[in-house]
Amino acid sequence: MSDGYLDMELLRFTTAGSVDDGKSTLIGRLLFDSKSIFEDQLLSVENSSRKKGLGHVDLSLLTDGLKDEREQGITIDVAYRYFATPKRKFIIADTPGHIQYTRNMVTGASTANLALILVDARKGVIEQTCRHSFIASLLQIPHIIVCVNKMDLVDYSEEAYDKVVKQYEDFAAKLDVKDIRFIPISALHGDNVVNKSEKTPWFQGGTLLHELETIHIASDENHIDCRFPVQTVIRPHSDEYHDYRGYAGRVSGGIFKPGDSVTVLPSGLTSKIKSIDTADGPIAEAFPPMSVTITLEDEIDISRGDMIVRDNNQPKAVQDIDVMLCWMNNKGPLPRAKYTLFHTSNEVKAIIKEVQYKVNISNLHRIEDDKDIKMNEIARVQLRTTKPLLVDSYRRNRNTGSIILVDEATNETVAAGMII
Repeated sequence: MSDGYLDMELLRFTTAGSVDDGKSTLIGRLLFDSKSIFEDQLLSVENSSRKKGLGHVDLSLLTDGLKDEREQGITIDVAYRYFATPKRKFIIADTPGHIQYTRNMVTGASTANLALILVDARKGVIEQTCRHSFIASLLQIPHIIVCVNKMDLVDYSEEAYDKVVKQYEDFAAKLDVKDIRFIPISALHGDNVVNKSEKTPWFQGGTLLHELETIHIASDENHIDCRFPVQTVIRPHSDEYHDYRGYAGRVSGGIFKPGDSVTVLPSGLTSKIKSIDTADGPIAEAFPPMSVTITLEDEIDISRGDMIVRDNNQPKAVQDIDVMLCWMNNKGPLPRAKYTLFHTSNEVKAIIKEVQYKVNISNLHRIEDDKDIKMNEIARVQLRTTKPLLVDSYRRNRNTGSIILVDEATNETVAAGMII
């Protein structure tokens, strides 16, 4: 692989939708028209299409291998597919959109830069569209592309397209999403997916692939609040690096440079950055999501779970945490049950102190009279931890604002949460 490929920007996007809105066909079309599938894959899809007696190549078969497995009861929570064009690398997190898969949607969407939401041009915005969009906004996915699909079944009518756009915009006014774009497509015929369609001369925007390749994602990370959770302390015992002491981790926010004055939390001790090292040698600055090793000018006692921050801007240390929790386990939370809470490189014990309300994911209403949390439900809760955590709100920083809860007895991940 050339350096070029490794250096290319990576866009992660999530797709979710109801059964027949053409999601598999869309992903198949994207892979096929962008020349991202191999000859043998194409041959096998052509053969299967022929066996089914179809007159065309059924591109949904490219992704539907997973469906058979689902039908046999093999659970595939989230299917990840990878492809690249000369401009960018892509990871697609493909999740089922039904209500019983809310936890999978949350898993697939938690690291995404962008959500693709498919709407059938004939049916318009349905409950699943709303649910998927709400999860995208809850997880602070910065960009949403609404693909108005099956335009071929409404004769590529601009009026039908405008109607869906208006419907969606009315609903999305309640959501917290910065950037929403709309594209009329036919996944089946490939209109406006990779190639511009002559059948929608009234549509002035770019194709779906053009949007995916050019949408600006570099500023999605928080470059203001400097956050460096320490994962491990590096002390090589070789003669050459006898006095080396570095703190390895992944930058969760802000930009760090040698010479910066920093504070180590929770101790509050201060120092200056001596160097920032990587496997390829020292660098002049580090920013999210780079993994680096930082050395300081002073010898300070630092261990895993501590956080290096810039002097002027520090996260809050809290033991009572207000969280939007997505419950992922078959068994609901027991009152006062103890969990292990993971936050950045830290783990602490925690209890669910109080359930404030559950959210009806379909209409965003609060459910205040039923506080019994079941699998796939989302609720606002108060957690209490055994020691203070250094947190930001999830809105400000998705890395330092997220937590997961693990059941101590079974070691299962029971919930994921966004700090409010």
